[in-house]
Amino acid sequence: MTRPLVVGLGGSLRTPSTSLTALCVAVEGAADGGADTQVLDLKRLRLPFYTSELGAPPSARRLADTVQAADALLWSSPTYHGSVSGAFKNAVDWLALLADHDPPYLSNKPVGMLTTAGGVQGLQAINAMEFIVRSLRGWAVPLVLAVPRSSRVFDGDGRLTDQGVADQLRGLGAEVTRAALQFQAEGTCDYAQERPSGAARD
Repeated sequence: MTRPLVVGLGGSLRTPSTSLTALCVAVEGAADGGADTQVLDLKRLRLPFYTSELGAPPSARRLADTVQAADALLWSSPTYHGSVSGAFKNAVDWLALLADHDPPYLSNKPVGMLTTAGGVQGLQAINAMEFIVRSLRGWAVPLVLAVPRSSRVFDGDGRLTDQGVADQLRGLGAEVTRAALQFQAEGTCDYAQERPSGAARD
């Protein structure tokens, strides 16, 4: 079995970016779990606003090609006004470039999701991410991580100072790798096969 490629997508336009720091720690966990990894920093991508009326610029094509090559993804966004950032939403809008691929969009790709928030509402942004994953035909990994009150766990330079949060982020990365390996081996993962609680058994 080949090593899966896990691609991290996220960050913010702010410097330093706590959501980028968190993403990189989660990507370390994916690597520790046996994956090859790559990080797409939204600030460095410099994506224009998405529109279907214009051709795709090189930065958007690079984003789409990298995501298409990935076996699994880790998504990270700051929580702004109860949802994902505009920069993150714009990036995933450019994944419309994968509509004509076979299979399209994020088919058969597990996606792990994490957010950072100055307050305590990070799970609202996770919910927004999950809707996006569904609309793009991906598989949302059940383990998610919303990091609240980011000023308590990141220092002024954006470095993560809370070892417990670091361990959770690495655990999320490892879980995404596990799901990617299962998709490689079986074409699905047990998240898709689990019965609802209380469901009758054959």
